[in-house]
Amino acid sequence: MKPIAELLRHLSRPEVSELALASGRNPSVKSNGAYQPVDAAIPTAADVLRALNAVVGSERAATLADKPMQWNVRVEGVSLSVAAMKRGDMINVRLTRGAEAAAPAAAPVAAKPAAPAAPVAAKPAAAPVPAPVARPLARPATPITGNARDLAALLQQARGERASDVHLVSGRPLLFRLGGELRPRGEIYSAETVEALVRPHVPERLLEVLEREGSCDFALDFAADGRFRVNVSRQRTGLKACFRLIPLEIPTLASLGLPPEIEKAVHHHQGLIVVTGPSGHGKTNTLAAILDIINSHTAHHVLTVEDPIEFMHPRKKAMMSQREVGTHTKTFASALKGSLREDPDVIVVGELRDTETVRMALAASETGHLLVSTMNTPSAAKTIDRLIDLFPPADQGQVRISLSTGLRLIVSQRLVPTADGQGLVAAVEILPGSIALGNLIRDNKTFQIPSLQQRGKALGIIRFEDSLAELVRSGKTTLEHAKVFADNPDELEAVVSGKRQPATLPPPDALSEGAGKMMSKMGSVFGKKGA
Repeated sequence: MKPIAELLRHLSRPEVSELALASGRNPSVKSNGAYQPVDAAIPTAADVLRALNAVVGSERAATLADKPMQWNVRVEGVSLSVAAMKRGDMINVRLTRGAEAAAPAAAPVAAKPAAPAAPVAAKPAAAPVPAPVARPLARPATPITGNARDLAALLQQARGERASDVHLVSGRPLLFRLGGELRPRGEIYSAETVEALVRPHVPERLLEVLEREGSCDFALDFAADGRFRVNVSRQRTGLKACFRLIPLEIPTLASLGLPPEIEKAVHHHQGLIVVTGPSGHGKTNTLAAILDIINSHTAHHVLTVEDPIEFMHPRKKAMMSQREVGTHTKTFASALKGSLREDPDVIVVGELRDTETVRMALAASETGHLLVSTMNTPSAAKTIDRLIDLFPPADQGQVRISLSTGLRLIVSQRLVPTADGQGLVAAVEILPGSIALGNLIRDNKTFQIPSLQQRGKALGIIRFEDSLAELVRSGKTTLEHAKVFADNPDELEAVVSGKRQPATLPPPDALSEGAGKMMSKMGSVFGKKGA
């Protein structure tokens, strides 16, 4: 990363109002309302911390925590407002040009010789300005008023409250989704205010789409405040925008509370992995965690096709090629068709939406590629039915054969409120590929998959009810919350109370021995008939 003194010179440009530093992201400046990178190097957390030390001093920087902190300092005659936050290994720093009389002198920047700080006031008799005190930024109790209607400030507060979504609607107050519930914040926004806040951030290529179709989707990057998936649409009272907050760090299976058995599926060199569940139940996070495993432990070429790109995967062991529908390619299907000649090892499709995309995905999974994708289906069994039913009856036989041999894993998940109601926890259904599952798919007996799941713990199968029951027993959620999501609440209660234990398949050797005895008996019967 360039020296901080060199990066701070960008703030002298009249069109630049902010310098953003974040570990794992290019240093950027906010120019004319948009962020632009000013350094090709991607700084580490240590690089960002050194820059913060140089600006505010090591004593203040040592107070950095997961709660946003803010200081007003003066560096080389320029007043700066410095906001910083540390979350895990991620450090975010924003330096904003402030008023001239904002703050006292700060520690010298860059490699200048140590010298006494110049007094703030030119007159000798002026009283000294008190030292700045670190204070947290706006917390949940602080209402949003008309003076805080800058979109970046609203989204920063939402991230500080750990909201998952933000709804900005004409004629309504701002709404944060916290623990699965929408909670209002501040005053009502007029249609003109929402239009002024949202419309400047819609990409130029999508303005015509918004006017013609009434809605559009894109990703918004506010540098230190992270990325947001955005849907903008028109409705009865005016413009509406929904912002999905993308985590600042790539999640792991452990941090998401997902079983480690999922990692086993990524070691296959070809096949199909599908992450399913209702919209808004964490499929994108799970997909990002799976990709991070591949990125961290393999030297594969991973090609993603997304609409839009949400997680920006950093350079690790694998080579990541991320393409966005509408920006880098026209459709999912056309990107998949071209991807087969780009020498990928792993292909990631944001969502399997239509027949053509599924057809290309199945073809890729059969030609030496591991294909990972998502679907909005409620369970593993219904996911298989949906994949088959997308095709006309004449093609369904071939699709069953492809799935019976190529399906590696289906992860179906839902987010359940925690016991205290302040967060969400994942309940998952795991259905790994197996000979038994393949036989049911090929023979068009998918209606027997629930029966296989009841007997299949030895095959690595995890039933959704069993996952819910484990969350209840561990105290992560309540039985009342779990019953809302269970397909069979009575069975869930029986599992939690210990009245019913899931049966397991006998060991593979026992199955083979039993099958051998049956074949021998059948052979003797047919032998007698032949005689």
